[in-house]
Amino acid sequence: MIEQINERGNGDVVAEFVTVGGVRLDWNKSFDLIIDRISHEVPFYRGFLKRAALEGTLVINNPFWWSADDKFFNYSLAAKLGVAIPRTVLLPQKDYIKGVTGDSLRNLEFPLDWQGIVNYVGMPAIIKPFDGGGWKNVSRVNSLEELWRVYDETGTLCMTLQEMIDFDQFVRCYCIGQEEVMIMPYDPRKPYLSGEQYIHDPNYLAPALAERVTNDVRTLCRALGYDINTVEFAIKDGVPYAIDFMNPAPDADLHSVGEFYHNWVVGSVTELVFKRLAQPQIERRYRWDALLNTTPETPAQALSAVASAAEQAARTILPTSVREIPSDIAAGVSDLVSEASTAVSEIIDSVINPESPKAKGTRRKSTAGGDATTTTSKRKTPTKKATDAGAAKPLSEA
Repeated sequence: MIEQINERGNGDVVAEFVTVGGVRLDWNKSFDLIIDRISHEVPFYRGFLKRAALEGTLVINNPFWWSADDKFFNYSLAAKLGVAIPRTVLLPQKDYIKGVTGDSLRNLEFPLDWQGIVNYVGMPAIIKPFDGGGWKNVSRVNSLEELWRVYDETGTLCMTLQEMIDFDQFVRCYCIGQEEVMIMPYDPRKPYLSGEQYIHDPNYLAPALAERVTNDVRTLCRALGYDINTVEFAIKDGVPYAIDFMNPAPDADLHSVGEFYHNWVVGSVTELVFKRLAQPQIERRYRWDALLNTTPETPAQALSAVASAAEQAARTILPTSVREIPSDIAAGVSDLVSEASTAVSEIIDSVINPESPKAKGTRRKSTAGGDATTTTSKRKTPTKKATDAGAAKPLSEA
């Protein structure tokens, strides 16, 4: 990927590996963009990436959200978005770090209603960490007694117990830039690097099912804010159950995914890099941005942010369960979103251009027609040239 970026960048954009040692408090080295592939395993890198973000570097994926995310929250969010999710229960850890006493756990129900949990999830089931990936510490359990035996070996790991989907088909889907989706037939039962896990078959899913999977992938990645991610679906009786979609550093090894998928993801991420560099203003601002900005945010800027959020909500792809709502109700919801976006646009116009006809109409009637997309504020960014500060700014991968 570095080779592709440098070839396409032609000296104006330079890609290289980040080299970092002890990071001083006054560190201010400037990178335009960093792609993170390792900080989930090296906490020092995660701390460095947050520091880089403080200097204005675009970090893919967002290190703050990645630090806060977990699989059980993802399942809960996905269910609210209408994505099919297997029945899942979050379990307390078996063991605790030194210093945790009985008083520390006085809010914890004891003993757990294990039979009620099993009755809800069903057997067989999958027990796995609520945070992690790579199929590590994942076990199938077929009975309550087997669940207890595996649970007793989990130590301080916080686990989830999830209904096992006896799938007819299984796919892993790349999603790049919250838009580009590649559906990959995948067999999780095959050994890693066996060359048998990934299959290149564009017709593996029926067209309608492929469309639903694609929409669910985009819905999940947009909701979670991940620009690079994979989403896994276990498909049973035509229903795609999302079982794992917290993979911000997904497998892309040539010897694992194969040449076709490797080339696709490298090309798609390269395209994403240049897109983000050209339009860095689309990155979400962090909450502390206002504290560091010496120029106070004007009411117009604040309202523009609201308009941008309203526009994004209006454009979000609806999950299948929402698309199946009767057309008259769905049309009514769409009209409400459109009217809300229009109203915000009118308010912004009245703040920015108080003498405009549209603004005068807003003062008289409070609502009027308008297009929210024309009022979204955009941050001005300097043109990236090799002559800026005497050399091309580096684009780096950690």
